[in-house]
Amino acid sequence: MVRKKGSLILCGAFLFVAWNALLLLFLWGRPPIGRLGEGGGAEPGAGEEWGGGKAKVGGAKELAGEVIRLAEEVESELETQKKLLKQIQSHRELWEQRKELGKRESEDTKDEKNTEEPKKPQQIPAIPVSHKTVDEVLMVTPPQLVMKEQEREVKKMAENEEGRTKPSPQIIIPILVIACDRVTVKRSLDKLIQYRPSAELYPIIVSQDCGHADTARVIGSYGSQITHISQPDLADIPVRPDHRKFQGYYKIARHYRWALNQVFNVFAYSTVVIVEDDLEVAPDFFEYFRALYPILRLDPTLWCISAWNDNGRDGLVDPGKADLLYRTDFFPGLGWMLLKEVWAELEPKWPKAFWDDWMRHPEQRKDRSCIRPEISRTITFGRKGVSLGQFFDQYLRYIKLNTEFVPFTKADLSYLVREKYDETFEKEVYSAPLVKVEELQQGGSLKGSGPFRVQYSSRDSFKVLARNLRVMDDLKSGVPRAGYRGVVSFISRGRRIYLAPPEGWTKYDTSWS
Repeated sequence: MVRKKGSLILCGAFLFVAWNALLLLFLWGRPPIGRLGEGGGAEPGAGEEWGGGKAKVGGAKELAGEVIRLAEEVESELETQKKLLKQIQSHRELWEQRKELGKRESEDTKDEKNTEEPKKPQQIPAIPVSHKTVDEVLMVTPPQLVMKEQEREVKKMAENEEGRTKPSPQIIIPILVIACDRVTVKRSLDKLIQYRPSAELYPIIVSQDCGHADTARVIGSYGSQITHISQPDLADIPVRPDHRKFQGYYKIARHYRWALNQVFNVFAYSTVVIVEDDLEVAPDFFEYFRALYPILRLDPTLWCISAWNDNGRDGLVDPGKADLLYRTDFFPGLGWMLLKEVWAELEPKWPKAFWDDWMRHPEQRKDRSCIRPEISRTITFGRKGVSLGQFFDQYLRYIKLNTEFVPFTKADLSYLVREKYDETFEKEVYSAPLVKVEELQQGGSLKGSGPFRVQYSSRDSFKVLARNLRVMDDLKSGVPRAGYRGVVSFISRGRRIYLAPPEGWTKYDTSWS
């Protein structure tokens, strides 16, 4: 474009010069006004050679008319050249502007390459729908622009080591609410919307199974604040006779698979936080997941972030350590973040039932861990469900929900990366004095504020010690709840206690389940 404009300007200048040259040649080649012919003239006293006086007057008039005509032509030509010069000038100014613009764009491109600060992406809010067929759900437009921006952000974090400790404010983190027939889903949604800092960065998708009309009306009452999708397959699932009582678990697994496929394959998000319709969230729920997303993305030894502490009851957690986070080998669930890449790994072999216990098998976990908090960022209020209140009255109803907002996105969380974490964790655990459980109980002679270590050596000894210390005693594939490298950390009578295997632990024994 610049070359084209330059050519036009040069051509215009050439035409201007050429025209003036032709005009000068024309005027130069005309006979002088005072000498119209050889030997004659118009000078005073030369009239005799022209003939009579009448001829003189006619010749003068013709000469005057010719002069006037030439003057008019010259004036017209000068006006034309004036316009031509103005056009040339305007093209020159445009050329200069384009050159300046090109220079600025080049400088801006260099600045973008050199800057460390990521650009703010285009945000596309969730599209509210309330449909009950697959075809209708698929009409939701996947936010491809969001995905491209998220992938760009992830690439920048991977190139920047500081990304391990810094949050990524542009990543969109959708919240998937798994719902069925609880109208009390309103309690869960009210808190999510109350604490949500941005509808664009945290779109809420409620996926409903069961086809329960009253629950659907409650969900629909939130309008554009959420996106409501409905699992289309409500039929019973064929199961073997001894599993008929577990029909609900089969339907839950089917629903999870369908809903997660919607989030990742239809809505095209790169991550999701999954909650159920009986969970209430803490004030810093969104802050917690926002800050931990980079750690999950960059550390391949992690495969989830959980808001839940299985031993998070009052008296078992330190109320002054709301910012304390742990690695755990036990999949906690109950408010957890999943990456699209991990779902792509799990989806082809997704189980027909009991999906959460299936997640705890070594074949799925692959020695990966999750992050959990000292104080839970979710609590459950759903006593009745397919599990018929299992553990609810004994444990779940006493879980402490965090009420203090912790600015995790401003904290350095790099200590959670395995290389750093393991070294510090093992040193703290195995440098703690080894004590007997009797010394920790009421009336014991133990002095000091801890931490202390209580050692187990078998499945049975773990269960006995856990019951005495009031922590959960069940194991899944040999992994204790909230355990990391076999160690369970909690508070007992105001002291930090590590319920731990002997030093030199190597792996879990799956026969302990």
